[in-house]
Amino acid sequence: MALGCRQGGRWCGRAPLGRPVLRRRPPAARVAEGVEAGSPARPYAAAGGDEAASGEELLEVCWRRHFLRGGAEPRPALPWRAYLSGCHPGFGPLGVALRGNLAAQWWDSALAFREQVFAVDAPLHGPPAAGAPRAGQGFRLVHSETLGEALQGKGCSREPGGPSLEEVLGTAGMLRESLLPGALAQYVSCLELVNKRLPCGLAQIGVCFHSLPESEQLNRSLRRIGERTTSLLAWFSSPRTAGQWLDYWLRQRLQWWRKFAVGPSNFSSSDFQDEEGRRAFNLHYSFPWGTETIETLKNLGDTELLQMYPGDSSKLLGRDGRKNVIPHVLSVSGNLDRGVLAYLFDSLQLAENPLTKKKNSQRKVLKLHPCLAPLKVALDVGKGPTTELRQVCQGLFNELSENRISVWPGYLETMQVSLEQLYTKYDEMSVLFTVLITDATLENGVVQLRSRDTTMKEMMHISRLKDFLTKYVTSAKNV
Repeated sequence: MALGCRQGGRWCGRAPLGRPVLRRRPPAARVAEGVEAGSPARPYAAAGGDEAASGEELLEVCWRRHFLRGGAEPRPALPWRAYLSGCHPGFGPLGVALRGNLAAQWWDSALAFREQVFAVDAPLHGPPAAGAPRAGQGFRLVHSETLGEALQGKGCSREPGGPSLEEVLGTAGMLRESLLPGALAQYVSCLELVNKRLPCGLAQIGVCFHSLPESEQLNRSLRRIGERTTSLLAWFSSPRTAGQWLDYWLRQRLQWWRKFAVGPSNFSSSDFQDEEGRRAFNLHYSFPWGTETIETLKNLGDTELLQMYPGDSSKLLGRDGRKNVIPHVLSVSGNLDRGVLAYLFDSLQLAENPLTKKKNSQRKVLKLHPCLAPLKVALDVGKGPTTELRQVCQGLFNELSENRISVWPGYLETMQVSLEQLYTKYDEMSVLFTVLITDATLENGVVQLRSRDTTMKEMMHISRLKDFLTKYVTSAKNV
């Protein structure tokens, strides 16, 4: 974007589409302006009291700033348990962006072995599993008219000899409860891609469904279901090294969750054995009311693979050195929705509110990791000619967006609020930086930059802003 200066109220140059052009650079690219008085912040979960234990205060912030849906005045209508169980109206726009950033980071970690791991996809529903009772398992997809006819005719359709209710349910498609079957169905083609060399893996993110626990059912005779966004890494290794790989992925995954946390110690692991006595681990997050599982790692052996490909098992053989073996399957399955909730709790910090002297009035800051924050920067206008300032903001918005830096267009807001109120709003939205465009920007290209984490304000030339933000996020990612 071309930038420049204004002289005597007239522009010495213009960018395409009539945008102002600023050309003259200040003597120093960055000018110290001062520091906003800030009080030490403390984690919300450590605040104590009933509010922190129930999470109501955070729930209000998440509803007010559109991380979560389902709020109602004066308090959000849904409890945290509804969001944890996956039975809720969904995430708000900022929550969707946060989950998208978390998924992007997961893909980066899953595809670290890019020559060995492949992204796959599978349909949300499919035919009934072979050998399953015709109407006895899973969640079925049935057209309401077909189901109504079968029920109305007590098992028969309008036409004589129509299908019974059991036949209708038995032939209906099944909603998936796990990503694993869809990944295993693509194992043979994956094996061909790597020339039958082990280990290799398949990665996927998608929506899965589950039945709510009895304690959360509103009516015991009517079972409700929830949904969750699931991540899966199916890792195929030789039986000889399967245990070592399970330990490896346990360390990697726990380190990955802790990497983005303000309080890494809230993420922990525990081992267990499944119903068949196979070794497994759960990764947890410590919420104020207790721990919740966010990811599960299992060594499934070769049982699921042999069930998926009955008959000729020779096509399952992979090369482990000079030997051909049927691999063991390691399942690394995470709940990204719960991961989002965990990071919201982890990131909320409480500090003294500079806007009021009332006791117990605290400023709330969502200090999400720079890689996860839905918005990296907010653009707002200060004193000066409104039309020309907005033109500069629009040009800067386009430039940052083209470089995949998420921007909040605060300059479009028509309601006048103080800067402190603006900072309070953006802190709750977890905006990393607030950029203020003023008449000084038109004169010399300098903008005011305010940091969410330090509350410091400094002056920076507008031409340096893109590179600064890019390097800031990149360096945070590589820590």
